[in-house]
Amino acid sequence: MTLTIAIDPDSATAPYEQLRAQLSEQARSGALPVGYRLPTVRGLAEELGLAANTVAKAYRALEADGVIETRGRNGTFIAAAGGAAARKAATAAQEYADGARRLGLSRAEALSLAEDAVRAAYGQ
Repeated sequence: MTLTIAIDPDSATAPYEQLRAQLSEQARSGALPVGYRLPTVRGLAEELGLAANTVAKAYRALEADGVIETRGRNGTFIAAAGGAAARKAATAAQEYADGARRLGLSRAEALSLAEDAVRAAYGQ
């Protein structure tokens, strides 16, 4: 199992977001299995030619999303994120639906807006 990350310095996407997205995708696809130990912030920063704060920011975002977990001095690992990610998404969807209803949007309008947001987020 090898961690494969490619940061494009010419991309309009910030390096921390490129790192976050690639680690998240590899964790969710199973390319990085649950329990896989990630490099230290400093180690990965050196390997990728990034500032340590950039890697730390990506790790913090991934931890907030439930994709990784830090176990103190033992390191940072891929978490069993499938359930946590689904629960977070379901909560966000419920909050959106409740808010849209309170605003007086019809079901069709709320769904259309949600579909537009998802298309924009996934670049499709």
